[in-house]
This record gives sequence, C-alpha cells and structure tokens, in this order.
Amino acid sequence: MSELAERFETHDAGEKQVAEKIRCDACPVMCYIADGRSGACDRYGNSGGRIVRLDPLTILEQGGAAVAFDAGQAGDGQLVNTSQRFVTAIGAGTTYPDYKPAPFIVSQEVEGVDLVTVVTEGIFSYCGVKVKIDTDRHIGPEAATVRAQGEAIGHVTTGEYGSQMLSLGGVHHLTGGSKSEGRVTCDALLNLCNKQPVELAIDGGATVVVQAGKPPVIDGKLENRMRVGCGSATIGMFAAQWRGLVDEVVVVDDHITGVVSEHQAGKVLGWEDTGIKIVGRRSTPGRYFKVSEPGLGWGGTTISDPLSILGEWNAKKGALPGLSLLMVSTTGEQFAYYELDDDLKPVERPFPERLRKSVELIEENCEPALCTVLFVGGAGGSLRAGVVENPVRLTRSVQDLQTYVTVGGAPVYVWPGGGITLMVDVTRVPDNAFGYVPTPALVAPIEFTLRRDDYVSLGGHLDHIRSVDDVLANGGEFFNPRREIDASSGNPWPPLAQLHLLDGTA
Repeated sequence: MSELAERFETHDAGEKQVAEKIRCDACPVMCYIADGRSGACDRYGNSGGRIVRLDPLTILEQGGAAVAFDAGQAGDGQLVNTSQRFVTAIGAGTTYPDYKPAPFIVSQEVEGVDLVTVVTEGIFSYCGVKVKIDTDRHIGPEAATVRAQGEAIGHVTTGEYGSQMLSLGGVHHLTGGSKSEGRVTCDALLNLCNKQPVELAIDGGATVVVQAGKPPVIDGKLENRMRVGCGSATIGMFAAQWRGLVDEVVVVDDHITGVVSEHQAGKVLGWEDTGIKIVGRRSTPGRYFKVSEPGLGWGGTTISDPLSILGEWNAKKGALPGLSLLMVSTTGEQFAYYELDDDLKPVERPFPERLRKSVELIEENCEPALCTVLFVGGAGGSLRAGVVENPVRLTRSVQDLQTYVTVGGAPVYVWPGGGITLMVDVTRVPDNAFGYVPTPALVAPIEFTLRRDDYVSLGGHLDHIRSVDDVLANGGEFFNPRREIDASSGNPWPPLAQLHLLDGTA
C-alpha cells in the first residue's frame, strides 16, 4: 500500500487536469492519474484519458441454462438462459462526493414484486473487524494491545466460551494516531477482510497468525481444536463414561477445573470421596478457579506437570494406596494416569486402554480450531445520501425491516439502535470484495434491497433506476469489466430474503 500511496498528487479543488494526468473524484484523495497508471487505491486507473474501475463488477447468478420447450412448436434444442442475476456492489464504484446517487440503482421483478437494489461501495472510516479465535490457548491478557508490524491496531477483548476475541481497527487507529499506525491498521483490516493471513503480536502474550476460515497459528504452532467445555462442563458430560473405570478424574482448565468425586455429576452417580486436594480457589463442590495462570499448557494454563495443582491426599477422607487417577485437559490433547503409592503420592503409570475411549470421546466432541473474521462498519454520510435524498429515512427503513442489507450479496447483522451499524462474516462474501482508500479507510460493498413503492416513499433517486439487463449491457459511469459467479454459496438469495423480511419466513 505504501508504494501505491506514492503514485498520487493533490492539487487545488476545481483543477481538472495537470500535464497529461486526469483527476479521479471517486474518493477524497482526488488523485491525478497518468495514462496507463492506477490511483493511490489501485482501484481506479486512467485508460486512454478515461477513468475506469479496474476491478470487475461482480454479479451473482442463480439458476442456469435450460432447453427451451414449447408444446406448440418444434424445439431447436438450443439452450436459453433462465438464471436470475443480482448486481452486487463489488467493483461498482462509490457514491463520493456526497450528492451523487449510487453507481447502480437496479430494478427487477421477483415473484411478481418490483424490487429495487441500490448498489454502492462504501468508504468506511468507522470500521473494524472482530476476530473470534476458537482455541483453548491463552493468547494474551484482556485489554492487551494487539500489534501488526509493530503498530497498535486493536486490543484483546472479552473471551467467550472456548474462544479468544480480538477487536481490531476502528476510527481511532485508522485516523487518530500516526500516519504509520493508520496505514498499517488499514492494511491489516484489508487483508483480514479479503481472507488473507495476518500476523499479530499481543503485548504480554502470543504471536498469532489469523486468517478467516483457517485454524490459528499461535507462537508458531498450528492449533487443532477448541475445548469441549470448561473442566466442570467436561465432568458433567463424561462422568458416566468414567464410572467404574477409575477412582478419580481431574479435568484441568484455565477457568474452572473439575474434580469428579466432588462434582454434583459424580455425587449423582454415587462417586466415593477420594481425599484429593486441589491447589486453587474452590467455587462450588468439584469446581475450582485459579489453579494456574493462563498459558499454553494443559487446558489453557501454564501447567506442564498436572500434579503441580495437587496438594496432600487425605487418608481420613478416602485416600488409600492404589487409588487410580486420570488427569486430562479440556481438549483431550493432554492426559495422564496415576496410582497412589504407599505414601499416598501419585505415581505415573502406563495409560490403560480402558480409559482411552473416554479421552478420545473428549477429542471427538471438540470442534476444530478456527478463525472467524467479522467486518463491522457504520454506514453513514455519502453512502446513505447515495441511496435516498433524505438519509435518515434509509436508516429507519433498515431498522424497520423495510430494507434488506447485504455485503457482496452476503447477509448481515444490523445492530439495533441508531444508525446503520452492520456486521458480516467475511467468509460468506465473494473473494477480493474489499478495497481501501489511502485517507486511510476501508472500502466495502453494500447493497440495499427494498420494494419499489417503498423506495419511492423514501425519496429515492428515481431517475437513476435501471433494469438488470441495462446494467449488464451498458455498465455504469466508469467502464467496468464484469464477472458472474454462482450464487450457490449457502447465502439466501437477496431479493427473496427481502420479500420474506416482513412476513417472517426468511
């Protein structure tokens, strides 16, 4: 991105041409671009004295070709195109400056209803990503700074069940810090949203390679699975599997370490006391907090020797020589078997086959380690003005479910409350859907689909409505190459999803 940023020059407003360069007004940078070169964003270029959009306009195609059949005529066997098409905003261009209508406002009839889809690439200064990392490993303390290329780009946020969470980007990192911080933040967000790997370093924690749809690499190690549950939950799920096979089970976990003989699940099954002592803070019977600091060892702790969390065994409470003990982590990756000697000290023994099935059952119930990247953006300003003349009406129609919002055809979650704050799983968006401008800001495709009569009542740009066929035949303001991709991605078909919004059948 830094090389591209050196390609542009800025001049006084109103100048149309300097030497042989022409001005691009697709974003606030207002690049002057020489023939055969691209602008700072690498999204627009000068082709023979005309600004062109370099990326193809992406159109989703549902259905396919079929042989025409008419009972009244002899068929000629030729294929006809029976597919439906949805014009996405990928490659469409932007609404900048604010007064311009969206690049494409497309009308099509679906199930007898006339729908309008407003298509634009939004310039998002207020945006970021939430990263969910499904892993049992500790990656860093909550609120720790997350860095890319040495620059702060976000922080570790509240962990969820079996997952570590990062909050990256946002306007303060993009525009509120140094030029380098903004550039690196934009670069990291762009790569994450386009499903590329990004290496992140967490202050006081690990180095993590994150890529949407892929397992994380933590401190150079590829992760395999997330935990089946906390230690207490694991006891609850599998206590019946251990009854009669072993005298005691400890499931080691960073959050809640479980002890089967004390746990309610064990008591219901008639488990006898063993005199075990856990070094940690007892919460409720069989559930212990803070047995260790978070780390990369057993169950997301710093533990390499599980016996380190055990105190002296109590003979008055059931401990006796020969008592058997299984210790296992919440992913089943670490496990060991012990028996108490005559001094009531646990001694490791070869792992018995009778217990192997129960450990494998824990592993089987663990889901794969995975990185999920969610793009979060606030749609405002020129983006909404490009849809309707009174932008607040669009906001209200989205919140009232009159308008269905998609990103590259992918469904989004719209946050309640004011504004249009949306969130989308980037793995559901077509490849290379996101771009950037060097202000810096991210560029994301966004489509608004609603009934034509609702669009009229909102004060839409009616003079700019075009049919799908017209868009396919004539393109837009900028010359666009075109790509059509199969819509069978598991996403709902956007026009049908809009029709079912109000009747609740979507």
